[in-house]
Amino acid sequence: MDALQGFLNILKIKDLREKIVFTLGILAIYRLGGFVPLPGINSIAIAEFFDKNSNNLFGLYNTFVGGALERASIFSLGIMPYISASIIIQLMGTVVPSIAQLQRQGQEGRAKLTQWTRYGTLIISAMQAWGVATWLSSQSTPTGQSLLASGVGQMSFTLLTILTLTTGTVFIMWLGEQITARGIGNGISLIIFIGIMAQMPSAVFSEAEMVLSGERSIPMEAVILFVVLAITTFIIYIDLGTRRIPLQSPKRVVGRKIMGGQSSFLPFKVNTAGVMPVIFASAIMFVPAQLASFFPNMTLAQNFGNAFLPGHWVYSVVFSVLIVFFAYFYTAIMYNPKDIAENLKKSGGFIPGVRPGRRTAEFIDQILTRVTLPGAIFLALISVGPLYLKDALNMTFYVGGTSVLIAIGVALETLRQFQTHLQNQHYDGFMRKGKIRGRRGF
Repeated sequence: MDALQGFLNILKIKDLREKIVFTLGILAIYRLGGFVPLPGINSIAIAEFFDKNSNNLFGLYNTFVGGALERASIFSLGIMPYISASIIIQLMGTVVPSIAQLQRQGQEGRAKLTQWTRYGTLIISAMQAWGVATWLSSQSTPTGQSLLASGVGQMSFTLLTILTLTTGTVFIMWLGEQITARGIGNGISLIIFIGIMAQMPSAVFSEAEMVLSGERSIPMEAVILFVVLAITTFIIYIDLGTRRIPLQSPKRVVGRKIMGGQSSFLPFKVNTAGVMPVIFASAIMFVPAQLASFFPNMTLAQNFGNAFLPGHWVYSVVFSVLIVFFAYFYTAIMYNPKDIAENLKKSGGFIPGVRPGRRTAEFIDQILTRVTLPGAIFLALISVGPLYLKDALNMTFYVGGTSVLIAIGVALETLRQFQTHLQNQHYDGFMRKGKIRGRRGF
């Protein structure tokens, strides 16, 4: 009832209601674009090809873009080139002093870096579009039918595909920025979220068809449902876990009264980086397959690309290492222990038993390092492990793992934004006890 009342309260706030309607409209445009096919493509052959070749990295990429790749639509690249460009800019900030300086200049510096990210998106989109065009033109269905329409030349198809896919990615990037600026926020994450959720109905229908046709027994389907619910529950449980550092405000005399001296907490989530390490690592894991697609007839290139397909041990190891790395990297970007310690010192707050200043910064850094490790390991396990469950249970969709982790993370973050907005307007949120913000400990 609390959650239902929270949704009803949303409709009472005109500003929030308008933002939601605007966001839904933008997401509808994104979904419609996913059904517009590329010029010169054979849609029937594409559908037949992906029906037989969905259990590879392109199948996982197809999940991120809401099925746009299997339809060879103008939005086949999705928003992943923008994410790749963001990763490059942020990584360069750790080694290039000029970029690091821009990161510290506030709004003006962020605007400059955003512009550079857009330019990087153009370049990466063009390169990936070339790879997709080369890959599509070199593939055929099991019956030997080309994926290109009859009479379409490879050179003209490649040039037109590069132009179309690059334009589509830039348009998606603009849609995400509009959601962030005028909608409910987190535009890029919501675009990935809606792409993942768009695959859910087809997955449900596929499972139901297998049960009705007798290919899968009802007890086995019950086991699959239990596994999905268990993974989802585990993800939510860890995502809401927090490590609270006790804070104390100093006492001061105001007239005849003693003010202050109250206790509070400085909360750090167990999964401090959220879903961003998984998104960043996934964007990088698509690169080997993209490179291999440039050389469809080279055995060495194909073997290299196959080593980075889901289920291969190389993919599992590299993906896990990247997730752990980006978990620490993104946490370091989000939280600067020196700045936190300085702000505490200015406000007069302190951590009991820890001296203000440098010792406080070192203490916070130590806590963050320890908290981030189990969170990073959790992200790696939940992203790699379910891929093997999918094969073991012969499932028609990716259970848990990367897609569900991102979907749940974005959904919880959106609920937190609604919760904050409702409370600022003096309305009851989704949960009156505030459990959506995190549990008391981990």
